Amino acid sequence: MIKDTYRHKGMRKNLVEKIREKGIRDEAVLKAIDAVPRHLFMDSSFLEFSYEDKPFPIGAGQTISQPYTVAYQTELLKIKKGDKVLEVGTGSGYQACVLMELGAKVYTIERHKSLYLRAKALLPTLGYNPVIITYGDGYKGLPVQAPFDKIIVTAGAPLIPEELKSQLKIGGYLVIPVGEEIQVMMRIIREDASNFIEEKHGAFRFVPLLENKAND
Repeated sequence: MIKDTYRHKGMRKNLVEKIREKGIRDEAVLKAIDAVPRHLFMDSSFLEFSYEDKPFPIGAGQTISQPYTVAYQTELLKIKKGDKVLEVGTGSGYQACVLMELGAKVYTIERHKSLYLRAKALLPTLGYNPVIITYGDGYKGLPVQAPFDKIIVTAGAPLIPEELKSQLKIGGYLVIPVGEEIQVMMRIIREDASNFIEEKHGAFRFVPLLENKAND
């Protein structure tokens, strides 16, 4: 098995400084990025590039997100230790591990079976154990496990799914990139049973969130 060496740790520290220079200010988020060995979530052919601030393919037409994007979304969530967090789009499992480093109780859902199976096998070997990692349609969330303190969507959605908004606790945050070719990062805050505040943040580019889809 590939190890997490002093060289990798040094590369992570350099990555953290690059992210800090781009505007990430939450020290807890930066510490979590520094702690999670990103190279262990990637194909061996990309190992030398693991700590570049870029997305890379992970199979099934999906990518491991750019570290800055992971940090940006995580910072918007304002994670507190013990927060119950739904992640829509497990992918490689990297984002889930960053959330767990911050003390979140993570429930994560992936629609590509190959990625789901890989993440389910990998994460425990790295010492990360989501409460639930499941295979299914992220558009629907996990209503049986709701409500959640925070929800993060790691794929670009054409609109904000009502099912996900309904699964937020009062005072909870939903962070989701919304748009077609280029997405606007939205933070939705649930004020009460029927009212939501919508905030627009930066522009990003994600793989699409597809409705009614669960693929092998």
